[in-house]
This record gives sequence, structure tokens and C-alpha cells, in this order.
Amino acid sequence: MKIAIGIPARMGSTRFPGKPLALLAGKPMIQHVIEKALAADLGPVFVATDDERIAQIARAAGVIACMTRPDHPNGSNRLAEAVREIPCDVVINVQGDEPLIDPAAIRAVVEPFNHDAYLPMATLAHPIRQADDLHDPNVVKVVCNAKGRALYFSRAAIPYPRSGSATALQHVGLYAYRKEFLLIYPSLDVCETEEAEQLEQLRVLHHGYDIAVSIGDFHCIGVDTPADLSRAEKLLTGN
Repeated sequence: MKIAIGIPARMGSTRFPGKPLALLAGKPMIQHVIEKALAADLGPVFVATDDERIAQIARAAGVIACMTRPDHPNGSNRLAEAVREIPCDVVINVQGDEPLIDPAAIRAVVEPFNHDAYLPMATLAHPIRQADDLHDPNVVKVVCNAKGRALYFSRAAIPYPRSGSATALQHVGLYAYRKEFLLIYPSLDVCETEEAEQLEQLRVLHHGYDIAVSIGDFHCIGVDTPADLSRAEKLLTGN
């Protein structure tokens, strides 16, 4: 099974414009993500972007830079355009705002493909660590069936603890796709739940495709705001 790691990155973040080039411990954030992807040692790494400045950093780091259209609504669509010329069977989506992603998590997300030749997509989750996170809309939750497939993702509290405590899972925004599925993803109609929750993976479930969810102790802290960047800086530098 040939694996490639794609990093979608854009400059036009609403909450944090120019985020991929923001300095983190003296290096652009996108460079940290590239280094983590390379450390996973699974196959070629490519950056999918519409900005030449990001592409230059990718080339300097020794990975492939794929220039894409600027109008993609999400990272999956951007990767689908870029991956057409990348020889692989499975594509991992390491988002460009995950400078602290654990290479072990990147390796873990592809494991379900070794056991299911028809699996279209996979992701990760871990048990929620803080009670307040269950009701935090910035923390995405996932509920799975007995076979480890996602039933639903939500920003709301699922499962809702109406009678006592419930084991809740926090979704980790790391994805892997079988290449042929990723290529058809952009052609799938957007669904109401995807638009309501602003979660691109809900389109996959709406159209009847499986998403395997591997559960473990995965530590992935994304950077969505300048405050998140400061927190990541402290974690990296220890001060």
C-alpha cells in the first residue's frame, strides 16, 4: 500500500490571516507541520496551497509543492485537486495548522486500511479529558458504532448525558482517504448537516460512506487563533 501525506495550507484564514507563515519557535508554522509529516516516515509529503510563499517553504524543506485553485471550500477539496498527480493508494490529510501533531498519530490513522480493502476514509479520536469540553462547540465530538465506524460528528454534546455520565470521544482532525474516494469527494453534494455544523466529514456520512475511527491517546493541538499560537510556543519552548 503506497501512502502519501498531504498538507493543505492557505493564507486566508478568517480568524488568523497568514497563519501558515506565522513564526513558531523561530520557524514558520507550516515548516513545523512538514517536519512532523516527514518524521512519520510513511511516504512522500506534499503541500497543497494557492500561495507561492507557502510553496517556497515546502520546496526548501524538500517536499513537493502543488499549486491549487484559491477557491476550495475545505482541505479535502484542495487535496483532491493536488493528489491527482501523486502516485499513492492512501492519502493522509495533515492540516496545516497542526504544528504539534504527533508522528505516531499520523501513522495510526492509516492502520484501518490494512484490515479493510474497501474502506474509504479514516480518522482518530480520544476520550474527552475535561468535562467542559463536552459542551464546547470548538471541540468536535464523535459517536461510533460497535464496528468502530463513525455514526455522527457534532459540536454539540454527544452522547448527551441525560442520566449520569457518558463516555464521550473528542475528534482529532486528522484524516486518511483511499485515493479514489478522495477524488470523488468534491463531487458529492453538500448536505444540510455539514453546513449547519461546518464539518466537512459529515458529507461523507450523509452519502453513506464509512469513516473508521481509531481511538487512542492522541495529543493534537491545532492553532486556530493567535492565542493558540502563543500556547503552542510555550509547549515547544517550555516557557
